[in-house]
Amino acid sequence: MTPPRVLTVAGSDSGGGAGIQADLKTMLALGVHGMSVIAAVTAQNSVGVQGYWELPPEAVRAQLDSVLGDIGAQAVKTGMLASPALVEVVADVLAGVAAPVVVDPVGVSKHGDPLLAPEAVHTVVTRLLPVATVVTPNLWEVEQLTSIKVEDEDGMRPAAEALLALGPTWVLIKGGHLPGPPVDLLTDGTDEFRLIADRHDNRHTHGTGCTLASAIASHLALGDDVPTAVRKAKEYVTGAIAHGFPLGAGIGPVDHAWRLR
Repeated sequence: MTPPRVLTVAGSDSGGGAGIQADLKTMLALGVHGMSVIAAVTAQNSVGVQGYWELPPEAVRAQLDSVLGDIGAQAVKTGMLASPALVEVVADVLAGVAAPVVVDPVGVSKHGDPLLAPEAVHTVVTRLLPVATVVTPNLWEVEQLTSIKVEDEDGMRPAAEALLALGPTWVLIKGGHLPGPPVDLLTDGTDEFRLIADRHDNRHTHGTGCTLASAIASHLALGDDVPTAVRKAKEYVTGAIAHGFPLGAGIGPVDHAWRLR
C-alpha cells in the first residue's frame, strides 16, 4: 500500500541535521512518504551557516507543480524560504491546496545565522500565515512576526492571539527557551493546550524546529487531528533531543532514528 505523502518546502542543510534532510528523516521515521521542494541551498555544518543561495522562484514553482500535480500530498510543511519572492510563490501555490499546511517560520539557524531576509517578514505575515493550518514559531520568531517579546509562560497567550489574528487556524508557540520545563502553547483561539515535556541536558539540538514541524505534518497526514498530531510530534522530538549526538566541532543534531536504534 502507498503510505500517506508529505511534502516539505524548505532549504537544504549540507550538514544533514536540519532543513530538508531533517524533514525527510522525520517523515521516514514516522511512516509517511516524504517529498521535497528545495527553496534554498546552505553551506552549513555543526558550527554555523557559512552561506546560502536561493533557487529561482520559477524553479521552486516548477517543483511544487511537478509534485502536487502528479503525486499529491496529504500534508505540506514549509521551512526556510529565504526571500519575499519565494514566500510569495509558495503561498500562492499552497492557497490552492486542500491538504493541511504546517508553517515553520524559519528566521535564524540554531547558531543564530539569519535564514530569512528582513524584507521577507512582511510577506510571511501577509501571504503565508493566512494559508497555515498550524504555525510553529519559537520565541524569537514570535517577536519577529508580532513585535511581542514573550518573557514568561503568561506572555504566551497574548502572543498566540496576535498570531491568530494574522490568519493561521492554529498557533503552536514553542517555549523551550523559557526557564523551567519546556512548555508549548497550542491554541486555535477557542481550545487551548499546554504541552509540557522533560528538559534534557543535551546541547546537541540542531534541527529541533524542522523536526517538530515535519512530525506534526506527518501525523496530520496519518489522520490525526491537530492537538493529537502536535502531542505525538512533541513526544517524538523530545526523544530525539534526548538522543542527540555530537557531530563535528559544534552543535550536533537530534537523533531522528532514536526509535529505530
